[in-house]
Amino acid sequence: MATLFTGIKQLLTFAGDKAPRQGAAMREVGLVKNAAVLVDSGIIVAAGSRAAVSRHRLAKKAGKIEVSGVCLPGFVDSHTHAVFAEPRLKDFSMRTAGASYQEIKAAGGGITSSVGAVRRQPQRAMAEQLAARAAGFLECGTTTAEVKSGYGLNMESELKILRAVREAQKLTPLEMLPTLLAAHSVPPEFNGEAQKYLDYVTAGILPKVAAGKLAVFADIFCEKGYFTPEQTTAYLKEAKRLGLTPKVHSEQLSNCGGTRAAIAAGVISADHADHVYAEDIAAMREAGTIAALLPASNFYLGLTKYPPARELIAAGVPVALATDFNPGTCPCWNMQFVLSAACTHCGMTPEEAICAATVNGAWALGIGGRVGSVIPGMQADLAFFATEDYRELCYYFGANQCVMTVKKGKIVYENHPVSHRRRPC
Repeated sequence: MATLFTGIKQLLTFAGDKAPRQGAAMREVGLVKNAAVLVDSGIIVAAGSRAAVSRHRLAKKAGKIEVSGVCLPGFVDSHTHAVFAEPRLKDFSMRTAGASYQEIKAAGGGITSSVGAVRRQPQRAMAEQLAARAAGFLECGTTTAEVKSGYGLNMESELKILRAVREAQKLTPLEMLPTLLAAHSVPPEFNGEAQKYLDYVTAGILPKVAAGKLAVFADIFCEKGYFTPEQTTAYLKEAKRLGLTPKVHSEQLSNCGGTRAAIAAGVISADHADHVYAEDIAAMREAGTIAALLPASNFYLGLTKYPPARELIAAGVPVALATDFNPGTCPCWNMQFVLSAACTHCGMTPEEAICAATVNGAWALGIGGRVGSVIPGMQADLAFFATEDYRELCYYFGANQCVMTVKKGKIVYENHPVSHRRRPC
């Protein structure tokens, strides 16, 4: 039976071209007041004014759900490291006490501690833990998330992580797109020999992941002390040849040419982009590469430099926003906080920020043709918020304003006292 979500005070449809939004188009939210959304078989069949949608032939027999507040597309979180066995609480305590990154690493912290914990964790426990974390994403209005490997750094554990993501998908309605990030760091047993480790990944892990269809994307951390621009281009080209869509961590800590190196391999998105230069921005615009910004990480680390969202948008580069949820630099799964950080620290408008977390987040995962907007024919992924005005999502922070999340037309989270159902007689 069809479902009619009605009584919506403000609906953000993001109606428009099925393409990544850039420039002024990022501020066109497709606002409809006193709206409704009609869903059938997990697909949106009508969205717009309450009066118009109510006249649709399926609306008359549909089950009605009276809601209030704001409705928008479910958030699409295009960059997470959601598989990790343990939080880095020791690192956190040391950092707040003034310890440097080098001191934390020397004490056995940092990524090394995450790698050890992940290697010890059984796959079943990993899958159940990921599914439990997925509930937090759904409660905050996220309906789709990319999930990276990268804390295994050997054949057995990288495959285990990706298989755990596949297993967890059976336990949660959160849609998860897996990414191979074996090229995240050089594991201790390779003694800092980055090329030797990358050869190991390229010859062994990458083909197995591609053959088993365990990942959609392949990612690499291009940074001084990790992997070079030349290594980045070669690795991502090989990943693409094997059928994986390339992504990159670039210009996070410094500018080392990773963005342009990854563009040469055809990346769908360049993530972080904190230290991009004018020539990087021009290359992104020319290639149509999406800049996925992760300001919650900058906030958590107490940085004063944030990604240059205004420059990117002014240049016509499509900008996405994601959480970067991970145990070391951003233990945050709530995209609502990311919206706030993007507005207050990156100079984005509320309209641009919400667009970046929905439409452009979807395109950063190559799925903008089916999720990210509320228009007929799209997957019915919706998030409802107890607010009078959509700008409140960026204005208020520190609490979850989401009261209902819908995935493929089904309610997967509901704060019952705020919304109620009314079935036809």
